[in-house]
Amino acid sequence: MIHTNTTKNTFAITTPLYYVNDLPHIGSAYTTMASDAVARFQRLQGKDVLLITGTDEHGQKIQRTAETQGVDPQVHCDKIAAGFDVLWQKLNIQYDRFSRTTANRHQAIVKEFFMRVWDKSDIYLSQQQGWYCVSCEEFKEQRELLPGNRCSIHPNQEAEWRDEQNYFFRLSKYQKQLEELYQQRPDFIQPESRRNEVLSFVSQGLQDFSISRLNVDWGFPVPVDPSHTIYVWFDALLGYVTALLDPDSEATLDNALQKWWPINLHLIGKDILRFHAVYWPAMLMSASLPVTGQVFGHGFLTKDGQKMGKSLGNTLDPVELVDKYGADAIRYYFLKEIEFGRDGDFSETRFIDIVNADLANDLGNLLNRTLGMAKKYCQGIVPALTGSDISQVNPLLEIGLDLGSKVARAYESLAFSQACQKIFTLIRASNKFLDQQAPWSLYKQGKQQEVEQVLYTVLESVRLAAYLLSPIIPSISTEIYKQLGFAIDFSQKEHIFLAAPYVSHASWGVLPQNQKLGKPKPVFARLELT
Repeated sequence: MIHTNTTKNTFAITTPLYYVNDLPHIGSAYTTMASDAVARFQRLQGKDVLLITGTDEHGQKIQRTAETQGVDPQVHCDKIAAGFDVLWQKLNIQYDRFSRTTANRHQAIVKEFFMRVWDKSDIYLSQQQGWYCVSCEEFKEQRELLPGNRCSIHPNQEAEWRDEQNYFFRLSKYQKQLEELYQQRPDFIQPESRRNEVLSFVSQGLQDFSISRLNVDWGFPVPVDPSHTIYVWFDALLGYVTALLDPDSEATLDNALQKWWPINLHLIGKDILRFHAVYWPAMLMSASLPVTGQVFGHGFLTKDGQKMGKSLGNTLDPVELVDKYGADAIRYYFLKEIEFGRDGDFSETRFIDIVNADLANDLGNLLNRTLGMAKKYCQGIVPALTGSDISQVNPLLEIGLDLGSKVARAYESLAFSQACQKIFTLIRASNKFLDQQAPWSLYKQGKQQEVEQVLYTVLESVRLAAYLLSPIIPSISTEIYKQLGFAIDFSQKEHIFLAAPYVSHASWGVLPQNQKLGKPKPVFARLELT
């Protein structure tokens, strides 16, 4: 379960601060869609939510990329950061803060934090020798390298041998405290497979890690020695703290930590697990700050069963994908079809089949034909019934009664796929119920009361399903609510809880009697493979 603050009604969640060596890829979009779904669910619960995303913009890799393009590093960073923002808008991501590590306010936070750790005698100058992967911005231990001293994450690049003076953070000093953290808070690292990876790594003994570089201009100078530049990870992780600052407040640690700290959830890809689950909590311990709530490392994505890469020519452009198919379809497929935490695959054919079957056929057609019948048999208004008028042995009522609590537990466990499966159990049962009850037949027999009971039951089940799906497909859910006669927009984050609190709208039997229904029209147009 997600770690929540018990003393205050706040919830802070972060995506990674994405590295700006290139425009966003589908993996970045995947993490951000998941984070947005969590944030939306927490808002439905009435929490004061802060969703943080942003960009990590320093380091040698960025400096080299800018040089090859013949532009200033800041110009390059501005361009790529804007590209991330464009994609988040297209995907309907409701972020609250966009943190950039080149910001002046961020430098002030990094400096203050560095000095706290420095005053603890946890930073020292020493000689660094070893293999360095520029793409990871990290020194690699021999056990982590492939033959030919190639990085396991970037196997097409040979690591560079470095022999230079660096400032180091005393990670080894926090070995015991980290092991105690993992033991006392077994949910700190999730899923279980990621937790086991970290436990195995830490048990082999932690080594101090370098937090500065020489001859790298693109970054903040070390406060105690400006000839060194602060290493990208020591700088980047603090971007989460900078993001907590209110826009008009002075950039101090106390101001940043006042309301939202500790952050409840860091949602990341498994490739940066060690930085968030080992380095980051140790840094926080050194600075005498509470450790964040939970780190969840999700899996990697493949395309048609193959690893994606430019060299293979099979990359998946998320901007192109959302322009072609729409945000809700993309959000639904990736969160429903892939068990969160495991590796997952994207196949365009399967994607189209899944979203057409679920969103166009099962959900969309159900609403469309039921509204059509309500217009024909009930003058386009909700029958004069309430949830309490429906028989307790009604199959849809039986599924709907505890569906909200089941789905809430799934969202809290980041089990998006499970949440969707449970919701679609009700949708599919509703289609079956409608066919079996055949209200068109009942109408011909003059059984108006039975017709109205069937239509109310199905319309209410569609409403409940749409509400519970709104963190994943907010636009479709808004359109369904609109057609059911509600003036509720699931993307109005400041008002959503007041308009539709989870405690009531996640229950079965909420649809008001005699409410005027909207004009039926398809909520999701079938997709075609082009």
